[in-house]
Amino acid sequence: MQHTVQNMAALEIDAKAFLGEGAIWHPLEHVLYWVNIEGKTLHIYDPATKELKTFNMGERIGTVVFDKHGNTIAALQNGIHTIDIQTGELSLIVNPLPHKDIRFNDGKCDPEGRFWVGSMHINQVEGAGSLYRMDHDLGIHKILDGITVSNGIVWSLDKKLMYYIDSPLKRVDVFDYENATGNVRNRRIAFTIPEGLGSPDGMTIDNEGYLWIAVWGGSCVGKFDPLTGEMKLKITVPAPHVTSCAFGGNDMDTLYITTARENLTEDELRKYPLSGSVFSAKPNSKGIPAHFFKGAV
Repeated sequence: MQHTVQNMAALEIDAKAFLGEGAIWHPLEHVLYWVNIEGKTLHIYDPATKELKTFNMGERIGTVVFDKHGNTIAALQNGIHTIDIQTGELSLIVNPLPHKDIRFNDGKCDPEGRFWVGSMHINQVEGAGSLYRMDHDLGIHKILDGITVSNGIVWSLDKKLMYYIDSPLKRVDVFDYENATGNVRNRRIAFTIPEGLGSPDGMTIDNEGYLWIAVWGGSCVGKFDPLTGEMKLKITVPAPHVTSCAFGGNDMDTLYITTARENLTEDELRKYPLSGSVFSAKPNSKGIPAHFFKGAV
């Protein structure tokens, strides 16, 4: 499959995270949030000053989202919490996870401000994970079962489709999505990841509706046409395990990319010493601001 453009990502934060993940740009604070899942840390990075704040969560942390009241909502191994960004203090909202070997992984808010977040077994037991939706009333609903590694999730610009990744399937699935209710139905395959490229991980969408997918084992982020599956652009990353990506910056035209050191041999780490760092690229595309959670926490 031909790629129209090749881009190279540049080092943004020399982090050496074991499992960097969950990149999300805060559209009001103009900073990048990301997590080190196995390091049990939340990081906040200001690209204007290069300041990096780190919070130890005490539990594996999968992802964070925001509301318009200044709250940060985090999906941890022991449930969904609010975080006081001044102190790092956690307050539990709800914990639907069945036992301690299941942890939250990737998630986002939908256009109507509901929080969708997936889970997985810490040993990646097949089918042990789920996909949940937390509504405005803080009620939580299990939407999908039998998931192995719940990962990227985004909604089409017209709010009629939801795209979703269960990484070992090496494909992107699509659902019909009802924005008013959050109901999804008619799951089907949107497209498969090109053979030999790697496994799809985190995902974001740009303002033209293209899907940007971090490829674990592929040293890249790919820009995909969701209708045809064609990879329109490939951003090469000097780390094999690329985990998540998010547009940010003042013009929403910088793509921030997280990576991992997990499952790399000593030889691979010598070859890719920046693995676990955060990278950035300017791919001549713009993202859309992250959706806020609209419930009251």
